[in-house]
Amino acid sequence: MASLSDQLKGLVYSTEKGDLCPGCGEPVAECCCAQLEDEARLSKLDGIVRIRRETAGRKGKGVTTISGVPLPDAQLKQLTARLKKSCGTGGALKAGVIEIQGDHRDKLKQLLENEGFTVKLAGG
Repeated sequence: MASLSDQLKGLVYSTEKGDLCPGCGEPVAECCCAQLEDEARLSKLDGIVRIRRETAGRKGKGVTTISGVPLPDAQLKQLTARLKKSCGTGGALKAGVIEIQGDHRDKLKQLLENEGFTVKLAGG
């Protein structure tokens, strides 16, 4: 991690260009940091979607997590909305991992296989 003085050195506003991205220094409208981050995430994937049930850190409440979906961020948000709607529960998209409240592994596996993904049930 950069030191505090390095973090404070970056220009974040210019009267010429307006708000600037702290990562690349370009105007926010022309920033490509999110696209580069999305491409880096996609390059690390192996093409297999993994579905698991997690309770750790959630006070015993079960959450179904879906990771490894090889879609760009915008399409991942749309997929999250469709999956939540079909399960009739809430959920979220956090750092490329879809979280669906409750245990819906079998239903989600069917839905994702119908969309053409290779799916594995992971964990116990």
